[in-house]
Amino acid sequence: MKIPFSIRLLQPLATFASGLGKRKKLLIMIYHRVLDKPDFMRPGEVDKVAFTWHMQLLAKHFNVLPLADALDRMQNDTLPSRAVCITFDDGYADNYNNALPILQQFNLTATFFIANGFLNGGRMWNDTVIEAIRNFPGSVLDLTEIGLGQFDMISENQKGQAANKIIGQIKHLPIETRNQYTAYIAAQSQNLPDDLMMTSEQLKKLYQSGMEIGGHTVNHPILAKLDDEIANQEILQNKLFLEQLLSISLRFFAYPNGKPDSDFLRQHKQMVRENGYQAAVSTHWGVATKSTDQLQLPRFTPWDKTPLKFMIRIFSKYN
Repeated sequence: MKIPFSIRLLQPLATFASGLGKRKKLLIMIYHRVLDKPDFMRPGEVDKVAFTWHMQLLAKHFNVLPLADALDRMQNDTLPSRAVCITFDDGYADNYNNALPILQQFNLTATFFIANGFLNGGRMWNDTVIEAIRNFPGSVLDLTEIGLGQFDMISENQKGQAANKIIGQIKHLPIETRNQYTAYIAAQSQNLPDDLMMTSEQLKKLYQSGMEIGGHTVNHPILAKLDDEIANQEILQNKLFLEQLLSISLRFFAYPNGKPDSDFLRQHKQMVRENGYQAAVSTHWGVATKSTDQLQLPRFTPWDKTPLKFMIRIFSKYN
């Protein structure tokens, strides 16, 4: 697999930055998918080539730790400089097919947060929207009946923009309403995939390969939109299912969507603790320190497209 040549030019930057990160900070990185190749419908996701150079740089210039080890070492003041953890959310099949071999290539581990309601042929609502628009056979998608307007579908760029806008419009609707809108959009299209998420067997093999598995609710709802009893069941039933499937005790949880005080609230942190989790991660951008709330750990999405910008952005987090 061809890696960008500019990686070989990064050693001076790494040498210059070797003095950074002496303070005990932990950068937890978020990924969702590792695609076979770039996808105009998913511009924010990495493909195998990009993920390979991401991991190559992390392995060479940073101290990549399992999440459990990193949190333990942060608390006992033995966290190394430039400490990094790698995490994945949701449970996509390409985590097993694409991400796992690359992680193993560089002898790295990651934590995979799984929404078990989509295993074995399921599809998350946002993926239904994306794939319905990708496969829409016409030139204009008319959603005026559900109050979302009309969208031109002639070019790839128009399809990508439409999916992004529609997802933003319905993301925070009540779950039943959002599901109704999603089903309406799906009915306008054809040939929706049923292999986007891992199977139970793939998840078992992922765990057996040495990767950490964490909880992510059953159906990936925005917890702040749920009654407390339903929210607690989403957290608890997800944990029980994964623990029984893998014969383990889950230690870590990721809040769906993950924005503090918007997607999850104080009571959801309490639910996570009461359901036996050691720590939980959000999507609030930042780095963690010993004083960070262990039930609201920040993470960071590596969206830079070139190795140089990728490295500069990450090194800047340790200042």
